[in-house]
Amino acid sequence: MAYGSGSDINRTTSDKSTRGGAMAAAKLILLWTGLLWLLEVVDHMTGHALDSFGIVPRQQGELVDVVPAAFMHFGFGHLVANTVPLLVLGFLAALRGTGRFLAVAFTIILVSGLGVWLVAPDGSNTAGASGLIFGLFGYLLVRGFVDRRITDVALGGVVAVLYGSILWGVLPTDGGISWQGHLFGLIGGIMAAFVTSTGRSSGGGKPAWH
Repeated sequence: MAYGSGSDINRTTSDKSTRGGAMAAAKLILLWTGLLWLLEVVDHMTGHALDSFGIVPRQQGELVDVVPAAFMHFGFGHLVANTVPLLVLGFLAALRGTGRFLAVAFTIILVSGLGVWLVAPDGSNTAGASGLIFGLFGYLLVRGFVDRRITDVALGGVVAVLYGSILWGVLPTDGGISWQGHLFGLIGGIMAAFVTSTGRSSGGGKPAWH
């Protein structure tokens, strides 16, 4: 009876792990995006009752809406604009593990939401997944450097080429767009890369590229 070599066994195990991670990432981000669409359907059917979960700045009672606001949208057009980048960036971010993705996502949501609460214009109401999208963009850009993982550095370069133009969204160029949510989302994504780092160290305590 012949047996495969150890390298063949390791390669097969690695391939299965990679496929399993990709499937888990796809399922998570599809469920996440599906929830956004379900909530917008409910919002539409209830005469936009869920719009009240947006963030009105500097009102203490609005702090409870910092997280829910990231799941609400002001109409289907708003949601459509966020869907594709959320699917793409969310899937890429979740490939390193769904648990890490959830930690990253909620770090971004909190930083973005609190930033909006602090500095958005008086009387404004801010909601939507764009803060999370900007955060995932920032997270993917720096994750490879923080974790010292060459493949993630390369992935960050691809993300920069595909979505680098969104950085204009952190500038106050359009009064109808929450540049505050975008800017603080980006900051939150960079913070999340450090907070959730899985960088490993080689002998002697120095971090190693892998």
